[in-house]
Amino acid sequence: MTDRVVPSAEDGFFSAHRMGAFADAVLAIAITLLVIEIKRPEGAELASPHALAEFLWHEKASFVAFVLAFFLLWSVWRRHHIFIDEVERLDRATTAAHAPLLLFAAFLPFPTAIFGHASDNKLAACLFAATAAALFGSEAIMKEFAWRRAELRPGVDPAKLRLSANASVAVTAVFAATAGLVWVTPYIWYVWFFVPLAASFGGKLLDRLRPEGTVRRAEHAQA
Repeated sequence: MTDRVVPSAEDGFFSAHRMGAFADAVLAIAITLLVIEIKRPEGAELASPHALAEFLWHEKASFVAFVLAFFLLWSVWRRHHIFIDEVERLDRATTAAHAPLLLFAAFLPFPTAIFGHASDNKLAACLFAATAAALFGSEAIMKEFAWRRAELRPGVDPAKLRLSANASVAVTAVFAATAGLVWVTPYIWYVWFFVPLAASFGGKLLDRLRPEGTVRRAEHAQA
């Protein structure tokens, strides 16, 4: 029976599961904060069903922003959960790359609240798109580092991790583009609901366009 190697900062690697637990906590708090920012009805707004209906209709943009941000963070958590199960040990670069990923995940409730209360404000939409682009861009960098440097579990195909990184790049491109286009048309944010298509098809396209010659550092070290 072979003893399992415990990751240690001294040998340049860190525990993937400890990072996964920390990321779970940050994402869970960020998702919870999304609903706290939705305005609650008070006083006359609760006086009658009609008044309450008017309030809910007036705040519809807040609910749309909440749903959108929720599924963005949910998708980040779901992919990160899969990622953690694929990695045996995290190298220093991949560990450090988690910092901006979790930073922008924790920040997302702020632009979500602003966009929800002023969806017709171009700067509000731009701030949301820019934050989402930074979030998914950080995710792409983290996966790229992991693909090149981290130690994957036996049987894990590195090509799948690179495909996931490319999907994050495609989503980043969509949000970055809309951050600029929102100044041209206020309705460009409807495109955000189709980012799963960008992740699926855009990721595969980028994967085909990327050269195959890059050698993973972890595999090279084991050779």
